Amino acid sequence: MSDTTAFCDAAARLLGPKGFTTDPELVDPWLTDWRGRYTGRAIGLASPASTAETAELVRLCAKHGVPIVPQGGNSGMSGGATPDESGDAVLISLRRMDKITSLDPEAMQVTCEAGVILQNLHEAAEKHRLRFPLTLGGKGSATIGGLISTNAGGTQVLRHGTMRAQVLGIEAVLADGSVLDTLTPLKKDNRGFDLKQLLIGSEGILGIVTGATLRLLPEISGRTVIWAGLASIRQARELLVHCERVAGEALEGFEVLPNHCLAAVLDHLPDARAPLAQPHAWNALIELVSTKPSGEDLASLAETMLEGALDLGLLEDAVIAANETQAEAFWLLRDSISPAERAIGPAMQHDISVPVKRMADFVTAAIPEVEKRFPETRALAFGHLGDGNVHFHVLAPAGVTPGRWEDSEGKQISSFVHDLVTEWGGSISAEHGIGQMKRDELGRLGDPAALAVLRSVKQALDPRGLLNPGKLLPLAQSGTNP
Repeated sequence: MSDTTAFCDAAARLLGPKGFTTDPELVDPWLTDWRGRYTGRAIGLASPASTAETAELVRLCAKHGVPIVPQGGNSGMSGGATPDESGDAVLISLRRMDKITSLDPEAMQVTCEAGVILQNLHEAAEKHRLRFPLTLGGKGSATIGGLISTNAGGTQVLRHGTMRAQVLGIEAVLADGSVLDTLTPLKKDNRGFDLKQLLIGSEGILGIVTGATLRLLPEISGRTVIWAGLASIRQARELLVHCERVAGEALEGFEVLPNHCLAAVLDHLPDARAPLAQPHAWNALIELVSTKPSGEDLASLAETMLEGALDLGLLEDAVIAANETQAEAFWLLRDSISPAERAIGPAMQHDISVPVKRMADFVTAAIPEVEKRFPETRALAFGHLGDGNVHFHVLAPAGVTPGRWEDSEGKQISSFVHDLVTEWGGSISAEHGIGQMKRDELGRLGDPAALAVLRSVKQALDPRGLLNPGKLLPLAQSGTNP
């Protein structure tokens, strides 16, 4: 009996027919990342139903020397949940672990398993007149474990921070099968390192997140959504500063997108309509909210804010959503940019950040530099201007061969963009993780001292390198990836 057969037999006995399969029809759909950039192979697909089963499975993998690739909703953007082509690894899905184990309205905390879908968490909180303050376009598939592992951001970071700010406690299975349980939240705890923070954003290379305790906030008593037309992204930056000054904590979202993105979405969604009568070079999607039980006159606040912006020449046109249906339609336009762009054709996607006050200047300078260096490409930026993070995408020239272009000119484009970001004091990964897509670039541009610390932590917690190999950590100079 081969080692692989022995492992598969043992995994099947441990997890049962619902928990382990080698059937290609069941495994293959999870071997390609959401963007279609990476496809790998796996021994099989393991779907444990509990933390105890996950721990036993990890111990079994350690016994047989089988690498482990954890996967949440498979909606990641950097290939971080896709196995390599060797076929040596087992894919571990936590989608069966989808229970909300407790929700305390008084403490405004929820404890749940890692496979809980973000949208389901939102709905559970709403039943108690609470909310979880993180959302994104993929909320219908993204899991809590995946969001923690990549330190997801989304459209509410401006006011509430990334996933790191939402996590109060974590449960995780480590490389030796032991379980780290920090689910009980403490306001103060100085017993050494904050281990939950170490695991957040670690992309599964230090442990497999199986559960979390998260903070909740009071439900909003009202919101007002605005669509504004702008002449430039620099004008958008000035408008953002104005909105922060006038609206204060009521300002929860400020997203920007160029006309090209809006046009692509309108082509992609047959029933969608442009919010404004005339196209504008740039658009801003602005959301004001109130959590006060008595509510606030957000409409008046929005009108005051927009009147002041018009007087200062900070926008060209604007419309306030007349109702919730129109507000959701505005947000659908923003959330549909990625699928609309994917339908157009190949593109190199860069999830980057620079200091907030410099982002508008960076976009203004970088777009023409990229398009001059790589003729016939189209560079564009959209996203979270308020927290210094935009999605900087470069669309391929017409007629290129998908796959081949990304591996040739596409890689040159990404290196050029990442060089620009580094020159501006920014990060090549703002919220989607490093995965395998940016691993080598992190090795090329990352701070050597920081990389040495990352490798040391990895070596200490996973000395055999079985947890999500080939992700996040750049190859060491010796040619090994611990």
